[in-house]
Amino acid sequence: MIVPRADLIDATERERAQMTAILQRFTHVRRDEVGPVLASALSFFFILTALMVLRPAREALGMQRGIEAIRWLFVGTAVVTLAVNPVFGLLVSRTRRLVFISATYLFFAASLLVFYALLVMAPAAVGETSGMVFFVWFSVFNLFATMVFWGLMADRFSLEQGKRLFGVIAVGGTLGAIAGPWLASRLAEPLGTAGLLLVAAGSLGLAVLSVRAVAHLQPERARPAALDDAGAPPAVEERAVIGGSAWDGLRAVFRSPYLLGIAAFVLIMAVIATFLYFTRLQMVAALGEGLDMRTTVFARMDLYVQLTTLVLQALVAGKLMKHLGVPVTLALLPITAALGFLGLVLVASLATLVVFQAAFNAVDRALMRPARETLFTVVSRADKYKSKAFIDTFVYRGGDVVGAQVEGVLGRLGTGLAALVSVSVPLAVAWAALGIWLGRRQERQAEHRPAAAPVETPAHAGAVAL
Repeated sequence: MIVPRADLIDATERERAQMTAILQRFTHVRRDEVGPVLASALSFFFILTALMVLRPAREALGMQRGIEAIRWLFVGTAVVTLAVNPVFGLLVSRTRRLVFISATYLFFAASLLVFYALLVMAPAAVGETSGMVFFVWFSVFNLFATMVFWGLMADRFSLEQGKRLFGVIAVGGTLGAIAGPWLASRLAEPLGTAGLLLVAAGSLGLAVLSVRAVAHLQPERARPAALDDAGAPPAVEERAVIGGSAWDGLRAVFRSPYLLGIAAFVLIMAVIATFLYFTRLQMVAALGEGLDMRTTVFARMDLYVQLTTLVLQALVAGKLMKHLGVPVTLALLPITAALGFLGLVLVASLATLVVFQAAFNAVDRALMRPARETLFTVVSRADKYKSKAFIDTFVYRGGDVVGAQVEGVLGRLGTGLAALVSVSVPLAVAWAALGIWLGRRQERQAEHRPAAAPVETPAHAGAVAL
């Protein structure tokens, strides 16, 4: 029997409606948001795939010269980040947003091609020095790649949308973080290490295409009170540049208690994460010096972390941020850190460390990071890129340096994990209190934003890139 065409269409529509209802129930994504959310998640997928394909090479090269060398590589990374920040700020000030976002990813993709050429054409030149250069380069790439992405998300989605959708979008990154190590394990032997660089560069190219899809599907909207002749909110001019100075982000952070609080929050987070990072290095180093053994241990730990993160993101991230609110969500990671370090003191084993790191990274990526990014939805467009760039790059790397040096001093004193816990637990408590304050301050700023405020005008009024 031939089913009438109208019945087929009705059945298809019913199936779509059922799929949409299921999606809305578990992810709080509305029908008109499905496209932008999928494009955003796909962008983050390609970015994290590129990062995680390269991470095993970074870890292996870093440990070749010993843990003490890594502490000084953290210092080098902070110096390079400070040098790059004004250049990035100038790019933000003088170019359209989509241009500098695309330029950032294309620059890192081009850098990978340079490293590939070095590995293939001049293998004899690849040694400890080039390994250290790659370590620093990867660390800077790691920060800027994710910072630019989340800046775009804060620019495109409102605070209310961020609470519902950022956790869902972050799932795309987690899938990329799983795909990256899987690709590396499958392709390292047939393609070699150099081939992995090309895979990462190709993934960044796909990220650029996905970012442009996000811009097309989720255009910026003006504030509700600024209506056009038809009574609808006009879209913000995509070609308008932000303008201003390359150093505006730095100055804005020190002028605003809110932005300064975000900077302090990120600084403490970086210090705590660095404590955990070096604890992991110390425990893995104690297992032996075999490069393959260390790589296997790191790979298994990363796998457990990413799978735990995926479960949290898929099942509870959006619901927690929506029902608990940003203040409580921001305090979850500090609480996890405090409990984790206390657990390491009680049971100092690699298994305990794996559980701690899996919980820490999962809460960070699935809950805290999306919540932290919503903090920037109530600031100006310039601060979303300039101040955010300063905080997410230089402040973060400054925390890495502080954490690495403090951990080194405590290690040289020979007091072990007990001394580390005596520093990390009180710091985590202060971190939690700061997160609650920031979340409440964000809510107040969102409530008191002028309802009839005009559309923001770029610093260079009328400046349009042709």
